[in-house]
Amino acid sequence: MSVGKELTKGLYAENPVFKQALGLCPTLAVSNSVRNAVGMGLAMTFVLVMSNIIISLIRRFVPRKIRIPIYIVVIATFVTIVDLVMAGFAPDLHKALGIFVPLIVVNCIILGRAEAFAGRNTVFRSLLDGLGMGFGFSLALLTLSLIRELLGDGRLYGFPVLGPGFQPMLIMILPPGAFLTIGLLMGLMNWLDRRRCS
Repeated sequence: MSVGKELTKGLYAENPVFKQALGLCPTLAVSNSVRNAVGMGLAMTFVLVMSNIIISLIRRFVPRKIRIPIYIVVIATFVTIVDLVMAGFAPDLHKALGIFVPLIVVNCIILGRAEAFAGRNTVFRSLLDGLGMGFGFSLALLTLSLIRELLGDGRLYGFPVLGPGFQPMLIMILPPGAFLTIGLLMGLMNWLDRRRCS
């Protein structure tokens, strides 16, 4: 696969949220505002990139039978860094994201990329894979949060956009709104793919 495809595959063709249905728990939980989505997207991208690099570097020295616990230790190290930095420099965002920051350790996107990609590829390709998948996850979060915050609150990033006459649809910032929005977006992507193939 070319370098460009390696970097961009996570944006659409192998998007971890819309195409692989991975990482849905934080996606549904924190996409009620654009601010939360940006924070979670940056945190996930940092952990994905850094853990992919380290796992690719040590892959030849890690015994196969204990690779998963070692991968989890590597991932947990970077999640702890993100958690502490966010708590120190963005306490409001840290409070809003709550338990979903420490839960990045067990996010199946990160562990899946470590096992399926970084553990078998070079550092450069693992870096590109981490960046691409991180951007793809962030793009999915941002798309969901834009729709949910706009329709559910009439705001974007906390600023009023739709004016005082807009009646917010409260369901959009509640859990059913998350399921409804992601279902419609997945359906739209499947429809576009089938139309392109036919």
